[in-house]
Amino acid sequence: MNTSLGDDFYADLMAIHEGLSLDESQALNARLVLLLAHEIGEGERLKQLLQDARKAS
Repeated sequence: MNTSLGDDFYADLMAIHEGLSLDESQALNARLVLLLAHEIGEGERLKQLLQDARKAS
């Protein structure tokens, strides 16, 4: 992902959470993860992304 696209996506992601409670925000994130996983659609790629996300925490 190029930097400007990443920055724009991050800004959009933060904006979509504005005004939500913690529970609503977590539910939104869960729906988003499932939608993005469906778009990617490759099991091995999804496993790698899950591992990468875990390492980052």
